[in-house]
This record gives sequence, C-alpha cells and structure tokens, in this order.
Amino acid sequence: MEQVFAPWRIEWIKREDKNGDIDGCVFCAFPEQTADRENLLVARSEHAFVLLNNYPYNPGHVMVIPRAHTGDYTALSDDQLLDHARLKQRTFDALEKAMEPDGFNAGLNLGDGAGGSIDDHLHTHVVPRWEGDTNFMPVLSDTSVIVEALEETYDRLHDAFATQDGATIPDENSAVVFE
Repeated sequence: MEQVFAPWRIEWIKREDKNGDIDGCVFCAFPEQTADRENLLVARSEHAFVLLNNYPYNPGHVMVIPRAHTGDYTALSDDQLLDHARLKQRTFDALEKAMEPDGFNAGLNLGDGAGGSIDDHLHTHVVPRWEGDTNFMPVLSDTSVIVEALEETYDRLHDAFATQDGATIPDENSAVVFE
C-alpha cells in the first residue's frame, strides 16, 4: 500500500480530549449550540438535524441524526421516526440540487460490530455517488480523494435546503430550520 504523508493529522489523532469542549455525546450537544456553521450542522427539524461528515467518503456526505439519544432504532417514537424520515427526504432533495449526483448510498450503522464510530446515538449516513467516482486511488492505493472542501459543500447544501418549502434561516450562521 502506498502512503500519504500527512503529519498535521497527528495532533488530531493523539488529542486526549476528543471534543473536549463538549460534555457527553457530540450528537446531543451540537443541536443545542448556536455554532451551526462551525459544527457543520446544515439543517434542523423538530426531532432531527443534518450534519456534514467531518471525514466524508464523497463530497456531500452527511448524516441525518435524530435528536433523541439512543442507539436503538426501535426506541424512536412515531413522531421522531416520521420527522427523521422527512428530513432524509429533504436531504436527498438538497443534495440533488446542490451536488447533482447520479445516486446515493444511505444507511445506519447499528450496534458495536457495524463499524460506526458512534454507536450509542443513531445517525443515517447519506453519501452522494457519481458514476465512476471510484477511481484508481482507493482501488490501487487504499486512498480516497475528496475533491471539495467541507465549507464549500456546507454553503451549497445550506443554499439548497433554504430553497425548500417551510425553510427558515434565523441568521447567517444558522442551519436551515424546518418547523
């Protein structure tokens, strides 16, 4: 396997206090804060929110996250399930408008063995896909190339969510809100 030299990453990897300014679950804390843009929180609804993935598989990789702190999908109420599903629909619409992908991968990592890094708070990954987006890098060198900065993706998705029916934006640094 080829190696990519990225010495600046060691500070993040070795940090003792992951999300040190947050007590408890990061997915519970982010929607309570007002730093939506900084936290990459792009849209909110009553029972869920959309967060850009810090380490995306592709540009536009987001997570649709119920606000309820549970790793058990069956523990969500009907209202929470419906709101989460509706926000996923809005997410597909926003990604279509902003990114024009050829398709999507979407799913949950449920349980310890499923490979997710946070297993005690449900989150649905939505990954835009383009025909031919798997190039030689991951195939030959176990390396993925992300072609767009998170801040640019945030702006594109934020604008796309903002055009949807029922969308409001409290201020320039806030996520799009759906009531």
